[in-house]
Amino acid sequence: MSTDTLIRTGEAPFPLTGINKPCNTWYTVCGDLKSGKTPLIVLHGGPGIAHNYLLPLFDLYASHAIPVVLYDQIGTGLSTHFPEKMGDGEFWVEQLFLDQLNGLIEHLKIREFDILGHSWGGMLGARFATSRPFGLRRLVLADAPASAQLWCAAEDTLRATLPQDVQDALTKGDTEGTTESPEYKAAYSVYFERFVCTIVPLPDDIVKAFEAISEDPTVLFTMWSNLDFGSNGTLQGWSVIDDLHKITAPTLVVHGRWDVAQDSVVEPFFKYIPRVRWYTFGESSHFPHYEERERYMQIVGGFLADD
Repeated sequence: MSTDTLIRTGEAPFPLTGINKPCNTWYTVCGDLKSGKTPLIVLHGGPGIAHNYLLPLFDLYASHAIPVVLYDQIGTGLSTHFPEKMGDGEFWVEQLFLDQLNGLIEHLKIREFDILGHSWGGMLGARFATSRPFGLRRLVLADAPASAQLWCAAEDTLRATLPQDVQDALTKGDTEGTTESPEYKAAYSVYFERFVCTIVPLPDDIVKAFEAISEDPTVLFTMWSNLDFGSNGTLQGWSVIDDLHKITAPTLVVHGRWDVAQDSVVEPFFKYIPRVRWYTFGESSHFPHYEERERYMQIVGGFLADD
């Protein structure tokens, strides 16, 4: 089934107190939101990586007739940017993104919906679900950490498995501030190709999503980090673990075997969410929706279509 003729785009107003310029959420929808099938709203990662890399999830409409909504979070991609807010930890807070999500749901007049959050989007989706929002039917936490500390610890563990010369080049770049050197970039590519995306060359839509950070790193640098490893932003102490028991929506946790979101990173979701399933994609890293695309749609689509 071709989805090309079933895709539309739009903008939802997202007015912000104290901001004297128009603010909008850009979104794209595949399928008919009035079809009677519960739509899936997808939260992208980063924070600050645009929606493009999640476009394969439109496959869920072809395989399971699930309408899919993608959007760019504020400060990212085709939504309104605020580069003047670089470093403003009082502006770039989790609640800003929760408010944006609620605004989009209201704009699209969706009464019942599912949520899939990838990476940072999964952090946001988990927090959203702890409030037991009206209309949330099912939740998918994809390649996401239950806490920032667990994520950073997994990065360190995986980094220590790399060849010693690669580790040394990464350490030198970190300590000497030479992360733009060819040696550091080559070493980081080794890490990236093992634990972030195993597909070489990178699919164009992943490249475009990461280009969004190069064009405007405001959100990423303020909230997560201006470094490749660790977190020195406002999310560095983030955790949802203590509130996971509040999630009542049936939940699916997915990740890749070689993912930075290792077992230790996602295990609290499985331990504390009351109604939860857990699936590991054995041949994937952080992008199983590309690396095992057909299987991914079977697992996720099957969960969402299960009444």
